[in-house]
Amino acid sequence: MKTYYVYILASKRNWTLYIWVTNDLIRRIYEHKNKLINWFTKDYQIDKLVYFEETNDIKVALQREKNLKKWNRKRKLELIEKFNSTWQDLYTGLSGQAG
Repeated sequence: MKTYYVYILASKRNWTLYIWVTNDLIRRIYEHKNKLINWFTKDYQIDKLVYFEETNDIKVALQREKNLKKWNRKRKLELIEKFNSTWQDLYTGLSGQAG
């Protein structure tokens, strides 16, 4: 059974946010951090994993992504604060890498 992740990246605390879906969270965040993706995140240096959730249903993941993108900024920040109040880069814990 495959796992899908809805994740939020930030450039800095309370700054630019990016929401997307992946089936390999560690690989995808590695790509963001190493500027291997020529997207918005590369241009704005958005590579800090501040929130994620997982599901085994791609339809659920895609719908959740759409819903989160529709939320206003305040509500998104509240979600991140509830899940990760210190705005730590959660990639470190997932990948086992420092910093």
